[in-house]
Amino acid sequence: MTNHSETTGPFENGDIAGREPLDEPSAHDTQVTLRTPAELADALPYLLGYRPEDSIVLVALHDRGGRGRFGGRARLGIPAGADDWKEAVQQLVRGLVTSSERRGKRPEQMVAYVCREPGQGETGRDVMLRLQPLVELLRTECGDLDAPVVEALCISDGRFWSYSCAVEGCCPDDGTPMGLPGTSVLAAAATYAGIQVRGTLREFRARLLPWETSAALEQEIALDAAGMSLVPRILDDAARQSVAEETLDLAERIIHRFAAAAPVSGTHPADLRDDELLTHDEAATLILGLQDRTTRDQAAAWMEGDEAGPALRLWRALARRCVGPYGEHAAAPLTLAGWVAWSTGDELEAREALAMALGADPDYLFARLLHQACNEGLDPESVRRCLRAERAGRARTERAEQTDQAEEAAPGTPSDAVVADPGAPARTDGRDGDRASRTGGPRRRRRTRAAEGGDGRSRPSRGEDARRRSGGSHPQSPAGGPSRPGSAKPDGMRARAGEGSSRDTAAATGQRETEGDG
Repeated sequence: MTNHSETTGPFENGDIAGREPLDEPSAHDTQVTLRTPAELADALPYLLGYRPEDSIVLVALHDRGGRGRFGGRARLGIPAGADDWKEAVQQLVRGLVTSSERRGKRPEQMVAYVCREPGQGETGRDVMLRLQPLVELLRTECGDLDAPVVEALCISDGRFWSYSCAVEGCCPDDGTPMGLPGTSVLAAAATYAGIQVRGTLREFRARLLPWETSAALEQEIALDAAGMSLVPRILDDAARQSVAEETLDLAERIIHRFAAAAPVSGTHPADLRDDELLTHDEAATLILGLQDRTTRDQAAAWMEGDEAGPALRLWRALARRCVGPYGEHAAAPLTLAGWVAWSTGDELEAREALAMALGADPDYLFARLLHQACNEGLDPESVRRCLRAERAGRARTERAEQTDQAEEAAPGTPSDAVVADPGAPARTDGRDGDRASRTGGPRRRRRTRAAEGGDGRSRPSRGEDARRRSGGSHPQSPAGGPSRPGSAKPDGMRARAGEGSSRDTAAATGQRETEGDG
């Protein structure tokens, strides 16, 4: 866009969340026409739902009657080194084009933003000049994919600059001041449509970052102590399942505790309240227990309904407790937080939590699959169906095992009881004889299961035999809680995602699981 009075296109509320807008507008659609770079700069927080920092942002434009309409959008952090810019640009541009094509609408044009605050001794203009080569890479990559950049803006220090303006003297060298937040026509339209700007990325990440307060040392000591007792048990095949049951029982109790707590206004006070409801020892036990992939998969079942909100709060709180050398352990609670956020419709928090999980452990496959599916706009219902099916299947298995155990414990006839001789006369002086007369034949006595087989070897119980055939026992579901998918089979203390939900996620989202355990 070289003419700054040219219309860029309408901004419609149905497209703010990144979904493709409807072809036919409804009577309730709110439409705002953006005509200048200033209006485009003001629109950015409403396009994303937050104020980006240190970011490259691309917004797709689709032609509609000769006017561009906003489509999908993508954001990526600006790499620290300029040598990494080209790879980052290729990833961002191709990812947005590919996801738009999957929705059936390839972008015709792009709007690009680069956002970075000045460093010490820098001005906004210095930032704009330093990022100009990055914008040129964006232009080249978009042009190669036949989706040219029609406007590129730099936003820094409360001002913006246009890289697309070729009119001499049109734009001041020190940039154009941004308008006051919430005072534009677009802000009014977004407020009317019920759309809010939810702060900055820094504020989002603060809810998930490890503590850096004096309490972090106490939490680290608790993690050390829990590791001394739990790690040997998790690595022991005989004790592993009991650790999984204890972990999930504790998580369920704390979820109920969070649900019963009085609501608190504001995200920061609410997080502080949750931190007070969770002791250091409880947090340490859960963090270490969730390093087992199947325990983590069982915890993923708290994904909807009344369980989802308190569960999300718990996973956030646990991520904040992964302090000091336990930073890599945050991959499990961060992935669970991202999954629950995505499952409940909050794609913004989901993407950030999953990106942080991959930052904690780049090889964490479950997080990678969920992050890719969320970024491509897939429906989480396919993953939820897999978890529900596993949940129901394991509930049936647990009920069958409980029935077997009850039968084993029930009193019966002596172990040497024999079947009555079919040729013997039926008794008529007792209950058995009466019943035999009514059925027209002799009654076969019930023979109890002998402790030994005919060859003298110990015969396993039906419950034990079923467990041997299924490869392991299953924890029993607590009253009122979700059934738990799978039994614990850790590959060391890191949560491996090569089985369980990662495999189901790959199948449900149509992705190939080419990596190993992660």
